Amino acid sequence: MDKILSTLLDLIKVLPLSELPRNTQLREDILRRIAAQLLTDDERAELFGLPAGCRIREGAKILSPENLFIGERCWIGENAVLDASGGLTIGSDCSIGLSVFVWSHASHLSNLARDNRIGSQMIQKAPTFIGNGVSIFGPSVILPGTKIGDNVVIRPMSTVSGVVKSGSLVDRNRVISGVFTEERVADAIRRIRRNDESQQNRDV
Repeated sequence: MDKILSTLLDLIKVLPLSELPRNTQLREDILRRIAAQLLTDDERAELFGLPAGCRIREGAKILSPENLFIGERCWIGENAVLDASGGLTIGSDCSIGLSVFVWSHASHLSNLARDNRIGSQMIQKAPTFIGNGVSIFGPSVILPGTKIGDNVVIRPMSTVSGVVKSGSLVDRNRVISGVFTEERVADAIRRIRRNDESQQNRDV
């Protein structure tokens, strides 16, 4: 063990580390993510300061967490990326699936303008909003500036932009409105509860 620690210390000495504020902040984020691999999903959520009942799986990443506003009881799957650099709001009781990318900035103009550098003015930021009770199945991509209402289900392989009304189903490039109305959701809950009660009665 001493030899391993000594080797690590020797390696650190030759790394091209700079003391720029940006690099110091990024390094703290990297170390926090490394340490987080040892935690369970609820412990990891607590480490990242997420609200009560939230869970975040290993490999998930939050960019600019200071700009993330997230509600209670949210689940973030493996390898999801939540980019809050342009502002990101997520309501309560949401699931962000495996390998879902939620963006609030775009840097393609910095490439087109041949200005691909840190702090380029060509990087565009737009706040992204996700309502309450939203399920996003991965892999899917939510583009910057998207506004998703409440009770929306987004199927795998979808790319979402613009405004998605509450109660919609998004299936790749199709948005079907009015699928998850309050009445339909309440009816589905009643059916599940009736099935559970029937099963319990059979088990007695």
